[in-house]
Amino acid sequence: MASVVSSQTSVSSECELIKSSIFSPLTLPCGRTVVNRLVKVAMYEHLSNFFGGSPNNYHFALYSEWAKHGWGMIITGNVQVDKHHLTLGRDMVIPSALNDKTLAPFKRLAQVIHGDAVMADGNYSHNSHRTPSRVRPLAIMQISHSGRQSPILIGGRPPFAPPKAPSPVRVGPLEQRTVIRGEVDFDSSIRSTEEGPAKDVGRMAGLLLRVLFQVPREMSIDDIREVQQGFLRAALVASKAGFDGIQLHSAHGYLLAQFMNPKTNLRRDQYSVHPPVNSLRMLREIVEAIRTVTRRDFVVGVKINSADYIQASERPSDARIQAETNRVLDHVRAIAHWGMIDFIEISGGDYESPGKHALFRGFLYFMSSTPTSPRQAFFSRFSREVIEHINRDPAPSNASPVPVVVLTGGLRSPAHLQTALDASHADLLGIGRGSITCPNLPVVLQERSTHAENRIGYQFREDTEPFACEPGGGLKPPFCLPKVGLIGASFGLAWYTVRMRSIAESQIRNDTRNGTSRSDYYQRDMGTMEAMLRMWIWVNRAQGWLVLVLVLLTISVVVTLPTELITSRR
Repeated sequence: MASVVSSQTSVSSECELIKSSIFSPLTLPCGRTVVNRLVKVAMYEHLSNFFGGSPNNYHFALYSEWAKHGWGMIITGNVQVDKHHLTLGRDMVIPSALNDKTLAPFKRLAQVIHGDAVMADGNYSHNSHRTPSRVRPLAIMQISHSGRQSPILIGGRPPFAPPKAPSPVRVGPLEQRTVIRGEVDFDSSIRSTEEGPAKDVGRMAGLLLRVLFQVPREMSIDDIREVQQGFLRAALVASKAGFDGIQLHSAHGYLLAQFMNPKTNLRRDQYSVHPPVNSLRMLREIVEAIRTVTRRDFVVGVKINSADYIQASERPSDARIQAETNRVLDHVRAIAHWGMIDFIEISGGDYESPGKHALFRGFLYFMSSTPTSPRQAFFSRFSREVIEHINRDPAPSNASPVPVVVLTGGLRSPAHLQTALDASHADLLGIGRGSITCPNLPVVLQERSTHAENRIGYQFREDTEPFACEPGGGLKPPFCLPKVGLIGASFGLAWYTVRMRSIAESQIRNDTRNGTSRSDYYQRDMGTMEAMLRMWIWVNRAQGWLVLVLVLLTISVVVTLPTELITSRR
């Protein structure tokens, strides 16, 4: 009997721990409160008009699904501040002129995220069924500039117009770059150790990147001021539209991250990386400008990717890893001590297998999940030290409360979530792809915590069952394609992109199945080739296969036509 009572007491304590951690509120330095620790982090939606545009019904429908399930914070996919620097062509873009007409779509998106409006039967309408007890998430707009990672054609520029960047350093393996400035020796910083087929794959990846990305044009001071004004205009759009705040995308190799990285910033002026204070000048000036024009309780966050500091092909020594750890920690510490930032999102890999999903230069390059990956060791060490350094170091005399830390990467089960909080690796828990496969994650966790009361011996931190089934097949590209990371990652991205559009379409059609939103049902057996096709050609499944057959027939005709013509002439 005593053991049963002890077990029941343990279960009760465990449930209390769940409610006091994952579902406990957290106050940000600006005074706003996050109602729980679950954050739907930014995911690229690919739902705007081609060559960019404002939020539309697809965005409203997608975010209305997330809004009704009790997330503490919902961050939009990256909204570009410059229509000429898109990522994959269908980005949301900040309008160049601010008026009632251009602000209206962004106001609707903020209302949808807050749960004040919904999409039903293809129509946007105010939510008359909202109850006072329903969770109201913070609506955060992520704003971004892709810099040199804006590709040819779909990046929003004429074919021969290069993107802007801190320095003219092309996207691609460092081994293939030329030394632009004499004092920078790329060959000594990273040397390839690959041989045979692996080296050929590396060359193929480099060739592919050369086809997709141009050598960027080095930004002048006027260019820098123009970009800063773009970020300021984006923050004003967010504020006027009713968003609770913004997140500056300083990760994944985008423009703000390019200014912070000595491998992409070879400048010698005040925006160089030497001395170290200069590497954050671009970001700090943007933050200062935003703080001068927004209300006091306006949330300002920053996203940093630890993987940006260690290159994907690199095999650094322990000393190098420690040096890079210190450099990124110096950045985080400096940002925290500005007294202007509310949260810092740290991404950089898979929390369970750090590095597994880190982005190479931020553009669709998924790393190997082998346990010897140097980025895995780097992210593991980094995630343990960030909060410690922010809270331990002496703060300036006029400092406000330090920012909270959002940890993103591989949080796929209750055990991962609880471990991250228990180990003080995070204040908030960022969920990316899990929010796509399981949009109702907060509800799922609440149900598991409730059921725990009836399960003797259940421990939340030991529950390793994933929130939702991952897509089948490992999202591998077709066997006929070369094994290049960029290609493989793009197929994986396509699957999740199509999944998001399916959620949006189900909301627009108001589909239900046995009383449950159809977003809970999705095609786990959808192959990567089909996903890639449906990402770029907006058709249903049957139409998609028809289009694929027509494309393959067209290719075969084009390939065989010259031979037939030559034969007929003979």
